Amino acid sequence: MTPSRSAALTASANRIVTGRSTLAWDELELLDLPPAAAVVVDDNHHAARAVWTAVQRGDGELLVVSRGRITPELVADLRRSGLAVVDGSDVLPPTTERDLVPGRIWLLTSGSTGRPKQVAHTLDSLTTVAGEQPPRTWLCPYAHGAYAWWQVVTLGLSLPEQHVLFVEPDELDTWPARALAAGVTAASGTPTFWRQAIYRDPEAVAALPLEQVTLGGEPVDQAILSRLREMFPDARVSWIYASSEAGATIAVHDGRAGFPHEWLDQEGSGRATLSIEDGELVIGSPKRGEGIDARLRTGDRVEVVDGRVAITGRIATDEINVGGAKASASAVRDVLQAHPAVAWASVRGRKAPIVGSMVTADVVLSGTATVAELTQWCTDRLPDYSVPRRIRFLDTIPIKETLKSDV
Repeated sequence: MTPSRSAALTASANRIVTGRSTLAWDELELLDLPPAAAVVVDDNHHAARAVWTAVQRGDGELLVVSRGRITPELVADLRRSGLAVVDGSDVLPPTTERDLVPGRIWLLTSGSTGRPKQVAHTLDSLTTVAGEQPPRTWLCPYAHGAYAWWQVVTLGLSLPEQHVLFVEPDELDTWPARALAAGVTAASGTPTFWRQAIYRDPEAVAALPLEQVTLGGEPVDQAILSRLREMFPDARVSWIYASSEAGATIAVHDGRAGFPHEWLDQEGSGRATLSIEDGELVIGSPKRGEGIDARLRTGDRVEVVDGRVAITGRIATDEINVGGAKASASAVRDVLQAHPAVAWASVRGRKAPIVGSMVTADVVLSGTATVAELTQWCTDRLPDYSVPRRIRFLDTIPIKETLKSDV
């Protein structure tokens, strides 16, 4: 029995709360699954049953995928990879025969740069919190089967007194009330998730007795960290850098954006090695997925400022060429979100005559500000070519099932 599976069995009395029920893990009804299965799930109750089935069985392979991600192309890819696709009572067998790898857990990448890819893990590589932890009830708002979802699930499976309240995608407008009723004391979400919640109902969020607040999945700026520290002065506010490929590699708990420069190029047993090459974050992670390079080029742009290494955005999308000058979309976004009247901002390039591209921004206000005021705010803090030439106000903060912005 692997260490993580053994821990899962000892933590089987932990409570999980879904829209359907409140049960302990070991009270879940098992599914009848093929040895290597990609399970299409409609909700977190269904997903939890699939996970508990895999834990109890211990000798199969599992991939959990939300119904909203299923396409004919993805189904074909899963079957070609040797997985049977299980959708309710329908089972589509794999189209490729291969040897079973007991205990393998498959994840799908976000697919933001193309078709989703499959990354193989184990319960051990997905379990990143160890040691004695205070009793907590965790909020898990992430999409079924996503890496961040597994992070909360394995925490609930591996350590005693770590209960989980699952939130479905259609409950993102009402989760604070459910969290308060369930006694949630720890919550994890993307910066967009936290911004949306605070913008929508700050009093309901502030009423939660949170002891741990975690952010990840997107670049984390100082404005949202400071806001959460003000809202929950007695909580530990953490940001986590993780991905399906690299696993969880960076955890910062000092309430400041970025991580200390001193962490670069430091090697240690069981720790990720962090380095910068040509402005890109490179990670050597002991928690990486199967077959992932020992030194993974992440595609994330980083900058070293005042002794901190800030992860600003994706290299492929962050740079906006304005007449030969390189504007950083993430830098403009952070400046806008530092304005006291801005709840959220998104920045991109737009084609323009003569200069090729110009900087534009979508903004959601939590206070009062005009386009002219925001333009001046940016002018005072950015080079001229980075100042947005078009600012559009939105009524709500857009968010996808991934808890990231949909623009």
